[in-house]
Amino acid sequence: MKRGFYTIMAAQFFSSLADNALFIAAVELLKTSRAPAWQAAALVPMFALFYVVLAPFVGAFADAKPKGQVMFLSNAIKVVGCLMMLLGMHPLASYAIVGLGAAAYSPAKYGILTELLPPSQLVKANGWIEGLTIASIILGILLGGQLVGHVLSHRMLALDFPIIDTGIDTPPEAAIFVLIFVYCLAAWFNTRIPVTGVEMRPIPRNALELVPDFWSCNGRLWHDKLGQISLATTTLIWGVTGNLRYIMLAWSAAALGYSTTQASALSGVVALGTAAGAVIASMRARLDRAIGVIPLGIVLGALVICLRFIDNVWIAAPFLILLGALAGFMVVPMNALLQHRGHNLMGAGRSIAVQNFNEQACILGLGALYSLSAGMGLSAFGAVTGFGLIVAGFMWLIRRWHARNCVQHRDEVEHLLELARHDNVHG
Repeated sequence: MKRGFYTIMAAQFFSSLADNALFIAAVELLKTSRAPAWQAAALVPMFALFYVVLAPFVGAFADAKPKGQVMFLSNAIKVVGCLMMLLGMHPLASYAIVGLGAAAYSPAKYGILTELLPPSQLVKANGWIEGLTIASIILGILLGGQLVGHVLSHRMLALDFPIIDTGIDTPPEAAIFVLIFVYCLAAWFNTRIPVTGVEMRPIPRNALELVPDFWSCNGRLWHDKLGQISLATTTLIWGVTGNLRYIMLAWSAAALGYSTTQASALSGVVALGTAAGAVIASMRARLDRAIGVIPLGIVLGALVICLRFIDNVWIAAPFLILLGALAGFMVVPMNALLQHRGHNLMGAGRSIAVQNFNEQACILGLGALYSLSAGMGLSAFGAVTGFGLIVAGFMWLIRRWHARNCVQHRDEVEHLLELARHDNVHG
C-alpha cells in the first residue's frame, strides 16, 4: 500500500471514533433532559438527513477539490455541530449538522481510494478501511460509554478553570467537549493526505445542474447488472445496521437491564465481530466473486430475529460477534464491487455519493419508521424481529433478482464479471 493510504486510515480512525462516541453522548444528553424516547431513536435518521438532501452535490464537491481538503472541511463542520450542542441547541438539530459533515466526508474518504490505488487492491483496501472503521466504532462506542459514565464524567466535571466558566455541567456535555479535540486531531491528519494528481472535475456555476446529473448517475448504477445487485445489498445492510446502533442500546436495556455505559460495551462486541469479518473478507474475497456472499444475508436476518430469545450476556456476546462477522464479511466485497462499477461508470466521488444517498435514504426511512413505532409503543424485541425479517426477506429477493439477471442478461453479466476479474488480477 502507498504511504498516503496509512494517513487516510489515521484520519478516518479518529473521525469515526468521535462520530460513534458522540452518538452515545447525544443519547445520554437526551435522556438526562428527559426527552421522549422517540427522540433518542430519531438521532439515527437525523444523522442521515443531509446524506439524502445533499446527495446530488457532495459527490461533485468531492470530485472538484483535493479530497484531503474536503475531509478537513467536513471535520470542521462536525466540530460546529458539537459546539451547537454545548450552546444549548436541540440535540437532534445539532446532530443533524454533524451528519452534514459526515455526508461531505464520505465521498472523499472512499473516492480517494480509487484515485490512490489500482483496482486489484480495492478489496484489500476496503477491508483495511472497514476493519479500522469498525475498530474505531468499537473504541468510539466504548469511549462514549465511559465518558458519560460516573467515573470519568465525575473527574472531568471536577476540573476547574480559573476565571473561565465553561457552562459544562453534565456528563454528556463533558463528553462532547472532549470529542471536539478528537475531531481536531482527525482534521490535522486530513492536512497530511497527499494530492493524488487526478484531474479535478469543476462544479457547474449553477449548482442545480448537478441534480439531473446525480439522478442520471443513480440511474446508471441501478441499471448496471452488477451495480444494481451490489447497491441493493449495501443499501439494505447499512440501512438496517445503521438503525440497529440504537436498537441494540434499547434491546440491551430490555433484555439484560443494562445502563447506557454497559450497553455501549455490548454494542462494541458487535463491531468487534464486524472488524474480524471485514479483515477475513479482505484476505479471501475477490472482486469478481463478491455476489457469492448474498446467501449470508438471509442467515444474517435470521440471526437478528434470534436476539429476542437471548437474555444472558454470556450467550449474547459470542452471538453478537458472529452476527457482526457475517455483516462485515458481506459488506467489504460488495462495497468494493460497487466502487469498481461506479468508478467505471461515473467517477469515484459521484459513485460514492449515489451509494451514500441510497444507503442513508434507507437508514432515514427505516429510522423514521422505528421512531414512529417507538412513539406508539413498539418494544425493542418487536424491533429486532421486524428488522431481521426485513433483512432475510429482501436478501432472498436480491438473490432471485441476480439469478434472473444471469438468465435474461447472461452475456452482459458475464462481460462485467470478466472485467472485474481482469481488473482484480491486472489492476
